[in-house]
Amino acid sequence: MGFPKEGDSIQIHSYKHDGHIHRIWDETTVLKASGHCIIGGNDRTIVTESDGRTWITREPAICYFHTKYWFNVIGMIREDGIYYYCNISSPFAWDDEALKYIDYDLDVKIFPDMTYIILDEDEYEYHRKKMNYPNVIDLILKSNLEKLLRWIRQRKGPFSPDFIDEWYERYLTHVK
Repeated sequence: MGFPKEGDSIQIHSYKHDGHIHRIWDETTVLKASGHCIIGGNDRTIVTESDGRTWITREPAICYFHTKYWFNVIGMIREDGIYYYCNISSPFAWDDEALKYIDYDLDVKIFPDMTYIILDEDEYEYHRKKMNYPNVIDLILKSNLEKLLRWIRQRKGPFSPDFIDEWYERYLTHVK
């Protein structure tokens, strides 16, 4: 398939540090694809967990992945506003099968008023010890968590006021 292009439908695969699959999103429409960034959109897509359980997302979402940053951002469009869910993760890779990244447990949930909470710090510590994350990875992840929090406070990148709305409009042109 080669590197995806606008309009392509791709899967997203999330792994754990030890190489085991964590989660698969079945279908995401590529809205932008450059050598360093993929922006996608999906709505009511099937998600398969590592144990085989499946569920369907409840609302439209715009996803932001980058090859430079150790996080990804999902903006979920709900009736009462945009909620964000950010994974502290490896930068994404593309391998003709799917967009892939390593999920490092730490997450940030952001509410429509841009307040946020950091989630799963205990899970991160557990997996850091269990899977022997190298110290350099621990430092990179914590540094990128701080960068992500700065982006949120500054309304930068995917957190800028019109980002999700503009990309959702483009998504709608692909699904009609």
